[in-house]
Amino acid sequence: MASRTAPYPGTQSVARALGVLNFFTDQRPRLTLAEVTRLAKLSKPTAYRLLTALEKAGLLTRSVAEPSEAYQLGPEAIALGWRALRANSLHSASHAELEALAQATGDTASLEVLRNGEALILDEVHGHHLLGSVQSTGTRWPVHATSTGKVLLAYLPADERAERLKSALPRLTPNTITSAAALRRELGRIREQGYATAIEELEIGLTAIGAPVYNHKGEVVAAVSVSGPSHRLMGDEIPELAGRVKKAGERISRRLGYRP
Repeated sequence: MASRTAPYPGTQSVARALGVLNFFTDQRPRLTLAEVTRLAKLSKPTAYRLLTALEKAGLLTRSVAEPSEAYQLGPEAIALGWRALRANSLHSASHAELEALAQATGDTASLEVLRNGEALILDEVHGHHLLGSVQSTGTRWPVHATSTGKVLLAYLPADERAERLKSALPRLTPNTITSAAALRRELGRIREQGYATAIEELEIGLTAIGAPVYNHKGEVVAAVSVSGPSHRLMGDEIPELAGRVKKAGERISRRLGYRP
């Protein structure tokens, strides 16, 4: 029998397989055996066995694009992702609200959560006013430059928020907040007004407004937002749109059991 401190048999293989799957990203949709070997720091035979097992399970498939020997995520990985989405209470509680926001404003509505220090898009519905490259579920954003990210930071416990503010704040546009002191003041305003804005802080020409989503314990577990072209979302438009986004966040929160 394995000891309480020793890993169960096969744990290392499972961890390695999951690590390989996580190497596939939006920026790296296809990987060759040589690339996986290098990224995973494994021998070529070990990497090949892992790739073969994942391909047999349908989690990976051979790419039809060049290079022909490359791998990409397979149909079972797609199916698993959709099953995870359907099982996620946040997704089911929020999707109709995102659709309503996108339809009412013509802009993109999204639901994002904090994952590993970044704002991760859990769900998104596009309006007819699109700007720049179209992102999608699974995209990650720097928290200091996005309305949703700033909401998620603002409502963290004080000690955790202070710890995260020790990290560097890269400048993405001339409007990006790069000072921890300035960001701290901004987070205080967000808690007071109940919403955040990001006016050309992530991308020139893009403005976003985000608001918190609470769970049944009164914890902020996500942020809902609307984003669109800055020439449309400016001046008096922002408070009005912020009201819509806050109401959407409140309705999602009630579906999750939140009672103020």
